[in-house]
Amino acid sequence: MPSPTLLHPDETLDDLRLGGLKIIQKRDGYRFSLDPILLCGFASFDGVESAVDLGTGSGVIPLLLARSSAATRIVGVELQPGLADRARRSVVLNDLAQRVEIVEGDLRQVAGELGPRSFDLVLSNPPFRQGGTGKIAPEAERAAARHELAGGLADFLKAAALLLRPGGRCCLIYLAERLTDLLVELRSAGLEPKRLRMVQSRAQESARLVLVEARRGGRPGLVVEAPLLIYEGEGYSAEVLAWYGEG
Repeated sequence: MPSPTLLHPDETLDDLRLGGLKIIQKRDGYRFSLDPILLCGFASFDGVESAVDLGTGSGVIPLLLARSSAATRIVGVELQPGLADRARRSVVLNDLAQRVEIVEGDLRQVAGELGPRSFDLVLSNPPFRQGGTGKIAPEAERAAARHELAGGLADFLKAAALLLRPGGRCCLIYLAERLTDLLVELRSAGLEPKRLRMVQSRAQESARLVLVEARRGGRPGLVVEAPLLIYEGEGYSAEVLAWYGEG
């Protein structure tokens, strides 16, 4: 169990089911979904020495990077103070403070401070919905995680392009219905889409999410991979279970 200074009364300690990792979350605030697991399963960490997660939330992606890659510099950027604080405490709880840093701030300003062209890989699970569309969650953390209330897709991609070395990769998970917006914005930011995979809950259903990898300064040429199925039968698909080490 964590020390009293790491876990607050209004928080829970949850198991990520990956490498013994634990995550601190607010009972009534933003709580992580399967999306960061899918993103990390899609991304390749070969040759990655430095990586940054833009909009890290509770810090799930940096923790997974630390367990799944040999990267020596892993940074998570988060605007919301409460989420950034919990992410930092989760890093300490998992004994990963020597490799993982959580930076609190607006990615539109922080990206320059982290060092232009200094990362091999950028990961992001950005807010899916544009401001003024859909139902905005009444709780502030959930609202900011789901809707573009403090910077839109173009801001995330501009920061990614600034942070990436030439040839560096950017991997995102996003709404399938906004795929056109994503591909257009990636090219506008100088990030050439190279791999794409639709995410379906089940084989007979339409895709709700999409996974995309882009390369900074890459040449045109997109590989569309077979769809990722989340569920088969009564539970997760064999592929998703394999990511959890349970296949």
